[in-house]
Amino acid sequence: MPPEPLRIGLLWHSVNSDNLGVTALTFSNIAIVEQAAAELGLSVSFVVLGWRDPGEVQLRAANLSVFAMGARDIVDPRGLHAQCRRCDLILDISAGDSFADIYGVRRFLFNALSKSAALLSGRPLILPPQTIGPFERRWTRLVARLLMRRCRVVLTRDSLSTGYCRSLGLDRMVEATDVAFMLPYDKPERQVDAPLKVGINFSGLLFNGGYTRNNMFSLKADYPALARDVIARFLALGTCEVHLVSHVSSERFETEDDMRVAQKLAHEFPAVKLAPRFRTPVEAKSYISGLDFFCGSRMHACIAAFSSGVPVVPIAYSRKFAGLFGSLGYTAVADCRTETAGEIADRVLSGFAARDQLKADVERGRELAKRKLQSYLHSLGDHMQKAANRTR
Repeated sequence: MPPEPLRIGLLWHSVNSDNLGVTALTFSNIAIVEQAAAELGLSVSFVVLGWRDPGEVQLRAANLSVFAMGARDIVDPRGLHAQCRRCDLILDISAGDSFADIYGVRRFLFNALSKSAALLSGRPLILPPQTIGPFERRWTRLVARLLMRRCRVVLTRDSLSTGYCRSLGLDRMVEATDVAFMLPYDKPERQVDAPLKVGINFSGLLFNGGYTRNNMFSLKADYPALARDVIARFLALGTCEVHLVSHVSSERFETEDDMRVAQKLAHEFPAVKLAPRFRTPVEAKSYISGLDFFCGSRMHACIAAFSSGVPVVPIAYSRKFAGLFGSLGYTAVADCRTETAGEIADRVLSGFAARDQLKADVERGRELAKRKLQSYLHSLGDHMQKAANRTR
């Protein structure tokens, strides 16, 4: 009789998030786990442990189940804790960048309490490649350090996070890169006489001033002015199609919604093309892969471009952008916290003019990303084998 599949808990992943970046992490991390399992001759099953979300399910599989959490489930022993006890290994990706306090204390507490529940279950906890921090408050730094010291391994997706963890006194990290580099896509065929296609993504969260609607991320750039300036400059060139691409589409949360912003801008600039509302991250990446140039503020939209070979200028609002792309030797990153709207627009248009050079830089970065993900694959394989040995 064959052994039972290893049960892998995917904490803070999602199969139906409004944010396609979060579901991109889930698609990709499952693919990496299955690759590691195949190399070890193991079978696996998954349970996604994420927020209760009414959105359309984007990923279904026979070996995949979902435990949809509410806030009470994080502290109720019959909730998350009980689910974790049924797992052989728990992978907590913190939605990519939420193990920090820049999004507010409430989100930090959800992340900290859920990690505590996983650790108290007695099951091995791994933090897959993600941005760690920053933790601006002394008490959040202390809590984060305590939790990470109890994890079997902490993987970062950039050198800035690695250095930050070391500054907290941690020394058991593995540096990899974002798992979404593994996200599959179907590149559309290019028509011979097609115009240059420029994709632009503007974040609804930044356009609306953050969750507080009061410049929550302390941007120096006037973000709405930046959006209009970039569109106007590309249209003035007269040589390209401008596509407005949304990567977060939320009917429930207007503050988060890229699509409402894109529709508003498309009304102001009728010459632009409005990309469709994508159902899955694979659809979004496939669309982006058919562009000739991309810029945007949703990091996983920029990763979709980069990992499909499209020259890109990410427009950052936190250190996760410079950390991730800088760790891949790619420096064409604008920063809304330190640059004005005009300076960023200049940087974007300069990147477009130098897109052939950027494309060469992207290709080198893609090869480095493949090598860095091997670190995660090997570490994951080691812990999966240990988990399998314990169950035999």
